[in-house]
Amino acid sequence: MELQQLSSPIVVLLFLAFFGTSLFIALRISKKTENADSYMTAGGKIGFGISSASMTATWIWAASMYASATSGFTYGLSGPIHYGLWGALMILLIYPFGRRIRKVAPRAHTIAEVMFARHGRSSQLLLAGSNILGSVISLTANLIAGGALIDMLSPFSFTQGIIAIAGGILLYTLWSGFRASVLTDFVQVVFMLGAVVIIIPVVFFAAGGPELFTAGADNLTGEQKNFFSSDAFFNQGAPYIAAVLAYAIGNQTIAQRLFAVREDLIKKTFVTATVGYGSTIIGIGMLGVIALYAGISPLDGDVNNLIPQMAASYLSPALLALFFIMIIGSLSSTADADLTALASIMMADVYGQQVGRRKADPAKMVLIGRITMIIAISAALYFAGSDLNILDMLVFVGALWGALVFPVIASFYWDRVTNVAFSVAVVSALAVFIPVRFSWIDMSGAVAIGFDILSTIGIGVVFGLMTFGFLGKRPALTVGVVTAVGSAPWTIGMLHEYAVLSGSLVSYAVSTIVCVALTMLNRGPRFDFARVAETTGDFDDRDLSGPASREIPIALNDDEPVSATSRRTTTNHLEEDNR
Repeated sequence: MELQQLSSPIVVLLFLAFFGTSLFIALRISKKTENADSYMTAGGKIGFGISSASMTATWIWAASMYASATSGFTYGLSGPIHYGLWGALMILLIYPFGRRIRKVAPRAHTIAEVMFARHGRSSQLLLAGSNILGSVISLTANLIAGGALIDMLSPFSFTQGIIAIAGGILLYTLWSGFRASVLTDFVQVVFMLGAVVIIIPVVFFAAGGPELFTAGADNLTGEQKNFFSSDAFFNQGAPYIAAVLAYAIGNQTIAQRLFAVREDLIKKTFVTATVGYGSTIIGIGMLGVIALYAGISPLDGDVNNLIPQMAASYLSPALLALFFIMIIGSLSSTADADLTALASIMMADVYGQQVGRRKADPAKMVLIGRITMIIAISAALYFAGSDLNILDMLVFVGALWGALVFPVIASFYWDRVTNVAFSVAVVSALAVFIPVRFSWIDMSGAVAIGFDILSTIGIGVVFGLMTFGFLGKRPALTVGVVTAVGSAPWTIGMLHEYAVLSGSLVSYAVSTIVCVALTMLNRGPRFDFARVAETTGDFDDRDLSGPASREIPIALNDDEPVSATSRRTTTNHLEEDNR
């Protein structure tokens, strides 16, 4: 089937319309003197509409769309279900932990900043370092997805595409940082959800409609036909359960929105984002399932080409333009979140902690944030030239964060966890995860059984943490032990055959065992969590309520806009309360 393309003028016009609108929004909320705290978290008072749209748009990125379609093409109908359902449930799991994090650190900007207040420098650096790596990889993955789209759907090349996309995202995000990111997210999520509702049914019926499932059944293997495929679960579903839980807890782009949303709206925001993400990603994944039944092979053997290939094969020019905007919007919503996350880390965790909160120069902080964005997008452009598989990248970064999940959660609830326990647990988990993930160890005999036992403990840790968020410690311990013991007869002897899953679970197990063991040895004084709120807080105490400050109503309190003056008054009250 011949693939159609958009003409050069149409592509340029679509770029100008999309990024021009985003830049217009950013300029409308720009300030002559930018507030450093607002640049990082928008004052922590964003309302339900904007925050839920931003959370949904950030989680629905181009890489997740491509990966869901890849999963559908690889594993059949169960693939997108595993990818979208578990990802959605992980968003839901954020809110119980999120409420605790905001209670402990109501005015923080990054999770790493909180870890510095809780433990010290090494814990902060581990979390900040993992997020720098994760956000750069995320930026790279989004540029790869956009470059593949441009290369296939237009006369422009992959290189020209990633440069144009990187420049457009940087241009509007640079002005107002996080505020620009969340406001443009609202526009982007409307485009994405609307496009999915239209595009998926059109492609389905153009490819053959319901008859496709009968006519194309011979193109599937037995495992791909099986909705309860063990191959799909162990290679896709189970690793993603572990990986996305790690994303939820360790990812600064998620934490930044957690610190920005009004505290009483956390549950409402993340429940809404759960539904939005799940329905959209499962729907997009069906493009891979349709391609599988239709007997379509990815262009050049690259599964990253699958989604644009399906669009170019079955959509009319008008719908192809809508699809183009959908993908550009999805990758932009996450890429700008990665830029603002990296900027916040450099502003708060590097410069802010180096000079001290009271001595920090807000203007210099904002400048550092903007320079960070430029360096980050340049690095992503460089790495985007590499031949990388998006699905593998996602699972790998998620597993890296898996080493942090238990130590981070324990640090917010358990007053005996020390800096040594946190740091040694994370480093130990990474030291075991990497050789298991890349099969550097001969998995046979007693060695294989030993790692299977660790992986089985990891299963208990994952389900125990999920239960703990909603029901507390005792139910979590019960569920964790029962799950590990109950699964042992089936998992011991076979889990080592799945390197991705085994690596993730071993990472959870080792970090939990080491953290608990070292914490139990601690006989020192208990930590007073009130110290976190005293240590973290605003860097910028300038009054920006003058005529140079222009605000767009962000529905921060859902029913009325909040001005710079009211935000400043709130900050003053918080300072007085702390004193």
